[in-house]
Amino acid sequence: MSKKINVTVKRQDEQNSGSRWEKFSLDYESGMNVTTLLQRIAANPVTVDAGESTPVAYDACCLEEVCGACSMIINGRVRQACSALVDNLLQDRPDQITLEPMTKFPVVRDLLVDRSFMFNGLKKVRAWVPVDGYFDRGPGPKMSPHQQEDQYPLTECMTCGCCVEACPQINDRSSFIGPHAISQAILFNEHPVGQFEEGERMKAITGVGGIGDCGNAQNCVKVCPKNIPLTRSIAKAGKMATKFVFRNFFGT
Repeated sequence: MSKKINVTVKRQDEQNSGSRWEKFSLDYESGMNVTTLLQRIAANPVTVDAGESTPVAYDACCLEEVCGACSMIINGRVRQACSALVDNLLQDRPDQITLEPMTKFPVVRDLLVDRSFMFNGLKKVRAWVPVDGYFDRGPGPKMSPHQQEDQYPLTECMTCGCCVEACPQINDRSSFIGPHAISQAILFNEHPVGQFEEGERMKAITGVGGIGDCGNAQNCVKVCPKNIPLTRSIAKAGKMATKFVFRNFFGT
């Protein structure tokens, strides 16, 4: 007989409805990831206890850990469904995998959440290089190889939500914009063109919900699927914020 995997999914029909658990029994296949499990459920949505059900709603796009869309809590840890390999998951919990939506975002349905919080944070810190048109202005400022190597890891952010999910400072009692926004603010503050907007970014970083609300728990860097040095960005943001406040206080 083929090996079976029990997949327990926390489901929710809509944002304001209650949640429930459903268990599915699936045939094991070598090389499967969590996205494969969800596809198998969609092809035959029959639960162990209640019988016929519906496909599980979840977000996905690239299926190769680039877009960040498929973030969810898998066996108690936030991660990407496309890169979470079943063989690795079963080493800790044989024959059992549990899937839940992230808790720091509003649930749209099942495992699908609304990550608008993250994009609003990026807007607040103006995480972009400003342009005044789309005409050719010639080559931009040159960056040294050291600058390129230093900043490249920050460009890999997928806005996946893992750092936000793990951050204890993001809750109903705090207005912290999140480690992702802090890191992207540092990226564009150090960009030769982006630095012209540094003042506006620093206003956001030193204001309500900025770097002062970071508790330095360092959970964010532990769960980032791209290994982005978030705590290094947070440290830089703290130093830049101190200089910014002093400059403004003394009018220099």
